[in-house]
Amino acid sequence: MKKILILALSLCFAFAAPALAGTDYKYPVKACHDGGDITPTKAHEMVDADPAHTFIVDCRTMAEYEFVGHPVGAYNVPLKFLTNKLGKKGYDKVNNENFGKDLLARFNPKTDTLIFMCRSGKRSCASCCEAAKVGFPAEKLFNMLGGFEGDKIKYNKSAYHGQRKLGGWRNEGLPWTYHMDPKLAYQPK
Repeated sequence: MKKILILALSLCFAFAAPALAGTDYKYPVKACHDGGDITPTKAHEMVDADPAHTFIVDCRTMAEYEFVGHPVGAYNVPLKFLTNKLGKKGYDKVNNENFGKDLLARFNPKTDTLIFMCRSGKRSCASCCEAAKVGFPAEKLFNMLGGFEGDKIKYNKSAYHGQRKLGGWRNEGLPWTYHMDPKLAYQPK
């Protein structure tokens, strides 16, 4: 019985360690931007505290939003769209020329706080700047550090080398889904 208990506790710690490690992760800021920086946990707390006026805006492509998953309740407003041309790292992307208009169609600059999220935190920085250009005040704009998937492990002797296991919404164990809610999914007008 004692061996079973020790084995069970060992397994609990083994599976909990990656999740616990994400809470101590020092998130890097990927680019200069308007607004502030917050962790995924802080973003979740902010939305919980004021769900009528605080929103997570997933600025990844529609394909990432659908096939990789997204935070429960996150709006998809892509900063860029995938093209059908193959580039060095996969399909090329082009800017969403209506990004600012898309934000204004869904959110109110006077009352709403926007938390931008992408894969690991670079496009969300650019999204903060674009939102500021169309009238959202910097104090109501936030870049979610680590994004949805987090950063890659760079240590080449790690079993997780090259995988996105450092920080991020999903790695912090926050609620996410593949469900496509028509009210939240991007639908160009």
